Amino acid sequence: MTYIPDGIQLLGAHQEILTPDALTFLVALHRTFNTTRLSLLDARHATQRRLDSGANLTFLPETAHIRNDPSWTCAPPAPGLEDRRVEITGPTDRKMVVNALNSGAKTFMADFEDSNCPTWSNMLNGQINLRDAVRRQIDFELNGKPYKLIENPATLIVRPRGWHLDEPRVLIDNEPMSGSIFDFALYFFHNAQYLLDHGSGPYFYLPKMEHHLEARLWSDIFYFAQSYCKVPIGSIRATVLIETLPAAFQMDEILWELRAHSSGLNCGRWDYIFSFIKRRRYDRSAVLPDRKDVTMEVGFMDSYVRLLIQTCHKRKVAAMGGMSAQIPIKGDEKANEAAMNKVRSDKIREVTAGHDGTWIAHPLIRKIAMDIFDQHMPGPNQYHVRREEVNVQPADLLNPKIIGGKITEGGIKGNVEALLSYCAAWLSGNGCIPINHLMEDAATAEIARLQLWQWVYHGASLDNGKLVTPELIDSYIKTTALGVTKTVSGVTNKHVEIAAKYLSEQIRREKPSEFLTVDLMGYLEGGNGAIVSRRSLL
Repeated sequence: MTYIPDGIQLLGAHQEILTPDALTFLVALHRTFNTTRLSLLDARHATQRRLDSGANLTFLPETAHIRNDPSWTCAPPAPGLEDRRVEITGPTDRKMVVNALNSGAKTFMADFEDSNCPTWSNMLNGQINLRDAVRRQIDFELNGKPYKLIENPATLIVRPRGWHLDEPRVLIDNEPMSGSIFDFALYFFHNAQYLLDHGSGPYFYLPKMEHHLEARLWSDIFYFAQSYCKVPIGSIRATVLIETLPAAFQMDEILWELRAHSSGLNCGRWDYIFSFIKRRRYDRSAVLPDRKDVTMEVGFMDSYVRLLIQTCHKRKVAAMGGMSAQIPIKGDEKANEAAMNKVRSDKIREVTAGHDGTWIAHPLIRKIAMDIFDQHMPGPNQYHVRREEVNVQPADLLNPKIIGGKITEGGIKGNVEALLSYCAAWLSGNGCIPINHLMEDAATAEIARLQLWQWVYHGASLDNGKLVTPELIDSYIKTTALGVTKTVSGVTNKHVEIAAKYLSEQIRREKPSEFLTVDLMGYLEGGNGAIVSRRSLL
């Protein structure tokens, strides 16, 4: 039985998305695959328990034959994915979709995950907007300004939610279905054949995986969905974000599992830092300094980038770079130039390392990124840059040493401001916001949360000798909370109150929560009082 709870209505175009046939497809996927999903979430918890007991991550001995076999490669690039030098990302609201598709970037990653708040209306309106964009029926007018798709918009790629997130507004057999499957299935069901008929295809970004068996689950779902919808096998393409520490040890295996549908890997840098702290939560040697000091040049970050490029090019798929957090600064030319110089340096580092493309969060940064990749990458990709000299060892991926890094009061203040502001915005229905000229989403908020917890738990000292305590952080919460409603649009005092209480509780926990989005889901409309699968919690 499929059940949509009381208080959730299907109005207007929502009924065109959750049709009887689409719901039947959701039920089929849920009944076939949700048990496997839940068992894989249990396996994550088992891994965490081993790490908590002092075990170290390493390359899996049982899959050495996959890593050591040079003969296999992944699927060739699908139409529209041959050249991905600049990809713009953002949530699925109608204005964003049009602006991103018109930005001049090669692709647009439409995000149901970290830059999106999963309210019921956001999830269904996002599906409507993507359906309309695929059919070029998305044109609209807002405040007298027309929004209309250009002749050759960016190629559309969709990111569903991660395996850990449920869709609590849809219950099947009295349990919430997977948010991942919900997002993937509705987009695929309504758009796959139309995209193929018009020279493109159903393309996806897959987030937050921690094991190659989680990639196998996606592969099984892809085969099932293509057969169910009578779409040619191999039509799907998926790029996996390597944004968890365990996944960095299984890049070859993840590509192997998805090889018939793979379009590469992406360095999801912010979630990767979050995962590095979380999975090594009780390891005092892994305490990191202020976020600004954890750059792409530090040991564990540089190692995972080099390994990712080498792995992808060996298998002839794209090695995508990540997101610079800087956004344009209006009204301060000097500050803006400094911010854009950071973007330039980051993109030059990526293209000269061998990346095949990069991410941007703002259309005004497109030209900077495009010019750099055009200058250094004359062809559509850099698959020929094999990086055969790279020899990354497990210790390299686990190396937390950061020369000159410090924990400062400025770092505490910045983390508190980012987390309070983001959580309050998220509770108001907004999944990405600019804070101090940086674009913050769930991943960067998670770094802030885990760093504050880590500093308290391990009794870290600031550069001025002061001990990091819950009371010290509470003092910053109190002063910062006063200004959030003035700096973040749409936020109420109630949102700030919930966010402040949440942060104060988190820093006092024996172990941090797995994900803030799981913790706060029950506050959203139709959140069923936070009905989630027990495997989503830790």
